[in-house]
Amino acid sequence: MSFIKATAANRICIFLMLLPALTVIGGLFAGGLVLVSLQSLGFFPPAGDNSFTLEHYRSLIHDQEFRASLWLTFVLTSVATIISAVSGFALALALREWARHSSILNSLLQVPLAIPHLAMAIVLINVIAPSGLVARMGYGIGLVETPADFPALIGDRYGLGIIIAYVLKETPFIALMALAVLLRLGDEYEQVAQTLGASPWQRMRYVTLPMAAPAVVSASLVVFAFVFGAFETPFILGRPYPAMLAVVAQRRFTSTNLEDRPDAIAVAIVIMLISILLVWVYHRIARILVGIDRPAIF
Repeated sequence: MSFIKATAANRICIFLMLLPALTVIGGLFAGGLVLVSLQSLGFFPPAGDNSFTLEHYRSLIHDQEFRASLWLTFVLTSVATIISAVSGFALALALREWARHSSILNSLLQVPLAIPHLAMAIVLINVIAPSGLVARMGYGIGLVETPADFPALIGDRYGLGIIIAYVLKETPFIALMALAVLLRLGDEYEQVAQTLGASPWQRMRYVTLPMAAPAVVSASLVVFAFVFGAFETPFILGRPYPAMLAVVAQRRFTSTNLEDRPDAIAVAIVIMLISILLVWVYHRIARILVGIDRPAIF
């Protein structure tokens, strides 16, 4: 009983110590969220709007740019997340044996995490753009007549440059999460399954994948939510129209016409709500496919 009381007292002390910082952070976050919510509902005195309305949200339903951007954002986010998850899991499996005998591997996998997305976008411009390194090499060896004939991967209609950037950035992140779980659990379960006659595919499907699934799903949820609301990479590597939702929101927010600002904030809030919904759906689908109750959050 005394141990329980001591534990409870320690928790209360820790909470009280963190309370000032939590109050400041929570106040700033909640205050900003309330402010932008009011502006999206029409309360924007700088533009002469002092009443509340849902017109800014209703207008998005008939906004052709918003609908095109929403579809583009959903497709690019889904494709980038799926490719990153599969590639990250495959990379973790490929490096598992090496990682058991080398402490350098984790450090190498963490290097891409330290590279900002903005830096990755600039690197891709210099490498895969029509005037980039790959195009010039193709011209040098005669694959294309001019560097401009190289397939457009930057600013293309399919957003391939955006997908490449996120796959290169997020694959090591997912691999690192999956590798940590695989190393901690070891391969004893797989050896037992092999002894019982399980084929390599059966060991992968019923042993390895369920063990790594919580980490892969958790990391994938983070990647999905981040990419869906990301701005800098789509802004640099994407087309002006249709652009991803975050780019649309930023462009409208910085418009010289103040009346566009509530629309921009409405787009940003829709991004947040859709992200929450899609993450929940993604989690449910992953739970059905791999048979986990809920993803472990690091």
